Amino acid sequence: MGQRKITDDLDALLQVLPPQVEQALRAANQGDDLLEIVMDLGRVPEARFVDHELTLSPKEVTQADLDFVIARISEFTGDNRAGIARTLHRISAIRNRQGKVIGLTCRVGRAVYGVIDIVEDIIKSGQSILLLGRPGVGKTTLLREAARILSEKRRVVVVDTSNEIGGDGDIPHPAIGRARRMQVADPALQHEVMIEAVENHMPQTIVIDEIGREQEAAAARTIAERGVQLVGTAHGNSLDNLLINPTLSDLVGGIESVTLSDEEARRRGTQKAVLERRAPPTFDVLIELQDRQRVAVHHSVAAAVDALLRGRSLQPEIRFVDDSGQVHIEKAPAPVPDMRSASNGMGRLPFEKHTDSFGDDYSRRQPFRDAFGSAAVPSYRNGSAGLAGRGSVQSPYDSAGTEASSASRGQHHRALRVYPYGVGRGRLIQASQNLGVPVAVVEDLEQANAVVTLKNYYRKHPQPITEAERRRIPVYVLRSNTVNQMEAILGDIFGVPVELEDPMERAVAETQEAIRRVLSGSSSEELPPAGPDVRRMQHEMARSANLVSHSYGSEPRRRVRIFQS
Repeated sequence: MGQRKITDDLDALLQVLPPQVEQALRAANQGDDLLEIVMDLGRVPEARFVDHELTLSPKEVTQADLDFVIARISEFTGDNRAGIARTLHRISAIRNRQGKVIGLTCRVGRAVYGVIDIVEDIIKSGQSILLLGRPGVGKTTLLREAARILSEKRRVVVVDTSNEIGGDGDIPHPAIGRARRMQVADPALQHEVMIEAVENHMPQTIVIDEIGREQEAAAARTIAERGVQLVGTAHGNSLDNLLINPTLSDLVGGIESVTLSDEEARRRGTQKAVLERRAPPTFDVLIELQDRQRVAVHHSVAAAVDALLRGRSLQPEIRFVDDSGQVHIEKAPAPVPDMRSASNGMGRLPFEKHTDSFGDDYSRRQPFRDAFGSAAVPSYRNGSAGLAGRGSVQSPYDSAGTEASSASRGQHHRALRVYPYGVGRGRLIQASQNLGVPVAVVEDLEQANAVVTLKNYYRKHPQPITEAERRRIPVYVLRSNTVNQMEAILGDIFGVPVELEDPMERAVAETQEAIRRVLSGSSSEELPPAGPDVRRMQHEMARSANLVSHSYGSEPRRRVRIFQS
């Protein structure tokens, strides 16, 4: 990590303060830690440092003291902020009901060169990035340095509403490098200036400080959709706080209430009314500034939001700077697969998970791959999540089960003991062999640490399923008795990537074959039952071949039949 260089122009700020306040600050000799000076009418002036506060004078602040400062700074704008030309300092006013200034907050502005090192690789990635943090944690400082670094190789425009990024005056502070700066006359017009920047100045990157209004969030989305990189800040502590903020939630995709059908709710194992992400996030990456030396990084905002809405939490990547200035990165743990949201390409789940060994929703526990230690070479550890409390897992070659995975032959690894109820044992063995994962098919529920069954059986709640749930053995529910769906569930359990057949591709192939047979002389061909989207595609293909097609039956068995014209 490079050496940090700090430029604060502190003398310029001290010179606009009343003499007794200036002298007290110089005597304190703590300029490096100074955050702001507070002067309120009728109260003693105070200085706020990083870790303490200091009374600067026993004499109360008078109106003359306030006027002394006001006369030496620029005019206050609509957001009650002013500055000192060619510096980064900000003076904010508190007014009474008549509009008279009765208080000042003089915040020290610093350009810190090198502060970007902790996230420089992310900033340079070209992705849109949102910096989130509480006031005073260093968002603007980091944003300013990001503008400088990016401007070395990209066209960067800074939309500077309060002049905190580029400083006061018409000439921007050198801290923003080659970036151009657009000032905002009225904070309420920030969103208009954002759009103007894109339309008039062809930026590759737009830097925005303090996105706080709905119009600004909407403008940010518009800019992102035009292919321009966004780097902005917003107030907040964490992603989940931002998600429930009605004004700013659109920055991370927004949320909406969706009412599911009875069948869909049963399939998901949820209530009929659920929350879902409304749209793609405006920002690709979210960085939570926990303090000035520590950040949490969500590399995929979409994935993090989806996980939160499903009651899970994707752990962010943690980065921090130690006392020697070295950056340390703690990689986020592998995400827990959410079996309720795994799709087979048609917006439907290939299987459902109903209970785990703790009786909880599976998505709140660790996957079986953690319980086995390694996805590629599984080995069970007692006490791990997923199978904890079930005792030691037996070998796939012991008397309790049937060997199901030839890939694990000769290896000293434990097997997942599966009790299949209404599921083809041969297909389950084939699925495990295809994936090369150790699975032992057992004949007795007493020996099992997982149960696999079909949806039709599960709905009837037979005694073995009821007993498994009573014992808190995980129950996995397949929609159909196919090798594909068994591979899907075993792939998620063991953390093995599975390439599932795309149902749409299969439907296209079936339709093409049916059309070929009809054109070859067949009077009609009936296609397998399919959903509305697939049927629509099948009708279009038939029409393109100058054939006639009709739909027959009722959902979910509705299907298409193709005829000669």
